[in-house]
Amino acid sequence: MSRFRRCLALVTAALLLGPAAACDSGGGADDDSGITVVLFGDAEEIAGYRSLVDAFEGAHPDVAVTLSPVATQDELMARLTTAFAGGQPPDVFLLNYRRYGQFAAQQAIEPVQSYLDRSSALDEKDFSPRALDAFRFDGKTLTCLPQNMSSLVVYYNADLFAAAGVPLPKAGWTWDDFLAAARALTRDGRYGVGVEPSIPRLAPFVWSNRGDLVDDPARPTALTLTGDPPTRSAVDWFLDLQLKHHVVPPDAEEQSESSEARFLRGTLGMYLNSRVAVPTLRTIDGFTWDAAPLPVAPGGVPASILHSDAYCMSAGRPDHDGAWRFIEFAMGQQGQQILAGSGRTVPSRLDVANSPAFLDPAKPPRSSQVYLDAEPHLRATPRTGTWSRVEREADSLLEEVFYGRVGREEGLRQLEEKIRPLFTLPVGAGG
Repeated sequence: MSRFRRCLALVTAALLLGPAAACDSGGGADDDSGITVVLFGDAEEIAGYRSLVDAFEGAHPDVAVTLSPVATQDELMARLTTAFAGGQPPDVFLLNYRRYGQFAAQQAIEPVQSYLDRSSALDEKDFSPRALDAFRFDGKTLTCLPQNMSSLVVYYNADLFAAAGVPLPKAGWTWDDFLAAARALTRDGRYGVGVEPSIPRLAPFVWSNRGDLVDDPARPTALTLTGDPPTRSAVDWFLDLQLKHHVVPPDAEEQSESSEARFLRGTLGMYLNSRVAVPTLRTIDGFTWDAAPLPVAPGGVPASILHSDAYCMSAGRPDHDGAWRFIEFAMGQQGQQILAGSGRTVPSRLDVANSPAFLDPAKPPRSSQVYLDAEPHLRATPRTGTWSRVEREADSLLEEVFYGRVGREEGLRQLEEKIRPLFTLPVGAGG
């Protein structure tokens, strides 16, 4: 059978049986000795991945790598969805744990567990257990291998804190400390804090207050933002930053200038984001900035949300040798050190995360240890095939409430009602 007819037959099977039966074209590459790697990132991140590919090809000259980057996670999801539907998925792709579920649910991903078990170069104990667990789609078998383990932190302008006479953030500070600082920093056209109104930003405050986002983290059927008292208290505290205390830029001002841009310009006291912001923040030369852990709820516990991306292999290949060899190299010490140098990632390899490759005090943030100290307190959102859609639509509705476009009670009621059906959508409807 010709290659064209074999591919056509496999694509037809994919339409009937799902994307895991797709043609093994390697994302369009005809050379069986080469692999295609699809991932997302800004220019600085992609430069780091290109260095990683160069190092891999130097060590493995028999495997050619085609790096196919896109700028954002949304573009990546569109690329992957089209590639799987068309029967030409990449050999390897890098995907966030909050988005891989729809592909795992359709068995479109080749689980890495058996490859890791057989590896003489890697061992599960090398990596953050919190990051690993986020990529066990069935709760047991490792589906993809996580390359980072960032957390949500508070980036702060130390010069503004000093000018306002406010103590610098430190481990163990409370919601009251955070709010007092935000109020003191909100003056003279500046704002105390910038935070995206989204489920990933809200979640750590809910967890710190001993609440939860969903009725059952293992098998969720609904968001529980209003019914559980600790959760509702955290939701109200989060919304009050905008609606009551006005320490966050209002809707129109956030639309005209993002919180990140405002922080870069020196007119925002605190900015909540993950490690992804660091390469951009390192361009600051007009003031001193650093990173601090999230504040803890009164009577609550330390908590943050896991931000982690993993290397996944597309299922349906007769041979995953080249793909696994690339992942094995990327997850080794050399590969993890290369990406740590970009400033973008908190390595999931604990030995590299605790080394000067990541903790270099000469490169801001000076307090990079804060990401490692957060590791025992990291939590992940549910692993479901439709979670990416739940999150996307919930974020849109939460934004309406946060900026006062709809009343708080009515908005939260609508949010829970409109999101509930998404938990029972059929597999494959979560894109």
